[in-house]
Amino acid sequence: MQLIWEEFLKIIKEEAGSQVVETWFKAVIFKEWDAPNKTVLLKAPNQFVKRWIQQHYIDLIKTHLKRLLNTDLVNVTFVCNDLVLNNNKSIEPETIQRYELNKTRPTRNIIPASLLQNNNSLIIRKNNSYPIKYKTKKNKPVSLNESYTFDSFIVGPNNSLAHAAAWAICQNPGKVYNPLLIYGGTGLGKTHLMHAIGNEVKKNYRNCLVSYQSTDRFTTEFINSIRFDKTHQFREKYTKIDLLLLDDIQFLTNKEQTQEMFFHIFNIFYEQKKQIILSSDTFPNEIAGLQSRLRSRLEWGLVADIQTPDLETKMAILEKKAEIHAIKLTQDVAQFIASRITSNIRELEGALIRVGAFATLTNQHITLGMAQKILLYLDENKTEKDGVMLDKILKIVAKTYKTPINEIKSKKRSKDIAAVRQISFYMMKKLSRSSLQTIGEYIGRRDHSTVLHAINKVEKMIAEDHYLGQKLKDLEQRILTS
Repeated sequence: MQLIWEEFLKIIKEEAGSQVVETWFKAVIFKEWDAPNKTVLLKAPNQFVKRWIQQHYIDLIKTHLKRLLNTDLVNVTFVCNDLVLNNNKSIEPETIQRYELNKTRPTRNIIPASLLQNNNSLIIRKNNSYPIKYKTKKNKPVSLNESYTFDSFIVGPNNSLAHAAAWAICQNPGKVYNPLLIYGGTGLGKTHLMHAIGNEVKKNYRNCLVSYQSTDRFTTEFINSIRFDKTHQFREKYTKIDLLLLDDIQFLTNKEQTQEMFFHIFNIFYEQKKQIILSSDTFPNEIAGLQSRLRSRLEWGLVADIQTPDLETKMAILEKKAEIHAIKLTQDVAQFIASRITSNIRELEGALIRVGAFATLTNQHITLGMAQKILLYLDENKTEKDGVMLDKILKIVAKTYKTPINEIKSKKRSKDIAAVRQISFYMMKKLSRSSLQTIGEYIGRRDHSTVLHAINKVEKMIAEDHYLGQKLKDLEQRILTS
């Protein structure tokens, strides 16, 4: 059973992200599989974790355990401090009261998996007669990456506004462009620019307390503060900071309590003229599941975009990266790599390092022929990674059902458009290795649970409608052979 659960955790990490696994699922134990009754027994450390998983991830659990256990049905039952709770039934208050009166075991608070990795951060009573407590480290800002500076940031037409605003803030933090929101696609340099701001401000203002934080980490930290009744300390920690750099703000979507806390922190920063720098992969108005009052505050200052760099800028970036990594790069090779990698700077650097590593390992000089050979190999294996397969599926589904792609990706919920959207989700999951999270982001920035619900619905319709099943098989064949 342990192997089944470990495999399940790998799938959930891919579908919902490592934060979900670390925060919730690693605290759960797979106790038993009752095959005759098709029931899985899971043990949760407390009611809070049990309720959260039931509300947000029960469909994911059932879907993947059905496949891993090779069964058509899975019922999930939770045991929590020896009190059995079925996910489909609520327990009577009298039953809970009797349990509370009769239990003899001490209660335990959940310890996040991330804390367990550092034994020095835990204090456990020898007799286990008290709840486990943890000792937080002194409030220190998250370390900045010192290699991300303005000197190593290549400025081009694609990022000149964001760079100019960032530099102006470093000269007078909290007084101009507050907040600054940098938005753009993945791997275009948003994080680099944020770290550059932090490093420059620390250099110019030695007493300024700077903190860089990803939104995922901010959310996890806030959830832990709720568990351990330390929300006051959490808020106090952030309000002591002078410059807050919060990366990937779009991950606040649908996190109501975290948004509420960030809203209050934001107001304190703004009133005290402390600088806030935020990044997002989209414009604030297009971030779904964000409170309107918070969305409006994100637009109070300056919103600066970073676009995909042109060929000349990419070549300049390659030459700078080659200098940093001590790779000898000729101009024709730089031009070839820059023309081959069109998606983002991160892939551009990855291609450079791969070419450089191959040259070092084979004791050869980097030539155009070598780069062409290596990048041809990469092209053969990265179609799903860069979204080509998803794009192909969507185009064929849209053409088959005579529905514009922008309507499939839109928020429209008319019956016909919703049906085509659900079929798109189904085909993408079946014919690509993309995660539910990736598919949802690709089609209108939807949550993974929405994608899963759509896939389950289509599968149910296929089981009930032979004609639809045949039509989708024909569609599948058309996608695979086109």
